[in-house]
Amino acid sequence: MPRGVAIPEIRQQLFAAAERVILRDGPSKLGGRAVTGEAGVATGLLYAHFSDLDGFLTGFAVDRAFVISAEVATLPERAGRGDIVATMCDAVLATPLVTVMAVTRLLVARPELNGRVREVLGARAAGLEAIESAAASYLAAEQRLGRVAATAAPEPLSHALVGSVHYIVLRADSESLARERIRQVVAAVLAGFVTTVARR
Repeated sequence: MPRGVAIPEIRQQLFAAAERVILRDGPSKLGGRAVTGEAGVATGLLYAHFSDLDGFLTGFAVDRAFVISAEVATLPERAGRGDIVATMCDAVLATPLVTVMAVTRLLVARPELNGRVREVLGARAAGLEAIESAAASYLAAEQRLGRVAATAAPEPLSHALVGSVHYIVLRADSESLARERIRQVVAAVLAGFVTTVARR
């Protein structure tokens, strides 16, 4: 990149590079040079936008957690429409799985970042916690409409769902494999709890 040439959305370019490094090499390899090398920019550019590597990692984690929470925020509003399993799958998979896989692996490797994300986004609106909260609210809304069995417990079901998603995105070798397994898990977790409301 020639000197003096503006790079559009450099922060997002660096964040995308961080995702690729995490998925290819693991969170332990996520250094400043690895990120800027992957992004194809000068090493010093990262520090022109962030105070240090920890600042960059915090910014990355907050940004990606916000993306996840924004995608699932409207899930409870979809109650009463469409197939419940399909709606839940669509919400969980709305964020590109490379993003979910990368930020989840980083937060496991650097657990102190979880606290920083919560400070910015709140305890129930950060990453997979946002999916858990939205899923519980959605299932409760569907239960009130009679489309989820009265015997179902929305919060434990959402815990089981997100726990399974967490395990899958930590271990899956590819986005396509993770996507397929998540669809299977959502269907399995909700099996037996989805009811059919008779049409009037």
